[in-house]
Amino acid sequence: MSTAASTNGAAWPRLTDAEALDLYRGASIHELGRLAHARTIALHPEPYRTYVVDRNINYSNLCTATCAFCNFRVRPGGAGGYVLGLDEIDRKIEELVAIGGTQVLMQGGLVPPDVLGFEWYLALLRHIKGRFPGIHLHAFSPPEVFAFHQAFDMSVRDVLLRLQEAGLDTIPGGGAEILVDRVRRRISRGKTNTDEYLRVMREAHRIGMRTSVTMMFGHLETPAERIEHLHRIREVQDETGGFTAFICWTFQPENTPLGRMRSLPDELAEPDGEHLCLAGAHAYLRTVAIARLYLDNVVNLQASWVTQGPAIGQLSLFFGANDMGSVMMEENVVSAAGTVYHLTEREIRQLIADAGYQPRKRNCFYQLLDRGDTAALGQPAADG
Repeated sequence: MSTAASTNGAAWPRLTDAEALDLYRGASIHELGRLAHARTIALHPEPYRTYVVDRNINYSNLCTATCAFCNFRVRPGGAGGYVLGLDEIDRKIEELVAIGGTQVLMQGGLVPPDVLGFEWYLALLRHIKGRFPGIHLHAFSPPEVFAFHQAFDMSVRDVLLRLQEAGLDTIPGGGAEILVDRVRRRISRGKTNTDEYLRVMREAHRIGMRTSVTMMFGHLETPAERIEHLHRIREVQDETGGFTAFICWTFQPENTPLGRMRSLPDELAEPDGEHLCLAGAHAYLRTVAIARLYLDNVVNLQASWVTQGPAIGQLSLFFGANDMGSVMMEENVVSAAGTVYHLTEREIRQLIADAGYQPRKRNCFYQLLDRGDTAALGQPAADG
């Protein structure tokens, strides 16, 4: 076990992949929670836990990829496909601003270039920044950026620079699923492979753009492949330091092609990589805890109350998460798969308070927004 310096300066043993896998398989959930919470307290000794008020805007559901876990995508030319107009996008952002929201998470499918040209995306960013200069634009996942690179014959770096110039602030980590190509070939055909996804992330970090990073698990991956996913993230973070946060959630099977596969008998079964092995609250909390212990160079971990519900979301604050994620005024992709949880800002604040912490509103850089406090949570203030 090597020693890595944690972000707050304290030395922690850096887990190897084998050690992380042994912990995942062998430690009790109580022991994992205890270890992960101790690490969280060391990284975040402050008496508060955070959340953000934002809105998901899916500008289009047209997509050329064929992801087996998705019930949101519409094939180009298919019934129900849409591209939002500027008036509709403005209305959604106005509603966000009215409740004190500060951030828009904007993603779409992989839209064919003959439907939306690159100038459409640039004009959209300029329009939003011109009309809502205070809104943080957290938009275009790595698969979307890589699709722009392919469709518009530009380097990944040039795509990112032009998007940044037009008003893009940060990139969300969507589309990671599991960063193992064996799994990606099975569940997300037509999207980036692992190296392509991480190439976008590295290029974004190199031009000074921060990103989040994600994992969707509980389908065809094995525990070892979950650790491999975390390994690839830690490796990039060692190189660039550009990830602001890690967010993981469980695959939601209802109404999806993948959900119709034959499953292993219960969620505590050892996944074999070939049969669907759904992850419930137990596997979710174990995975969050392992992520906190393994990702010693990623400061922030978000809870996923959107897929797990408010009670498990709150419990995540004792299994490695230091952030309750987003109020999420609108969510379309997960809800299309049949999972729908809604929480107001007041309810999220109450969950944090009931867990024994002060609830604090933050921005995408984990800088505090309430009470006029701009101190960052493990991130330098200059990042804002």
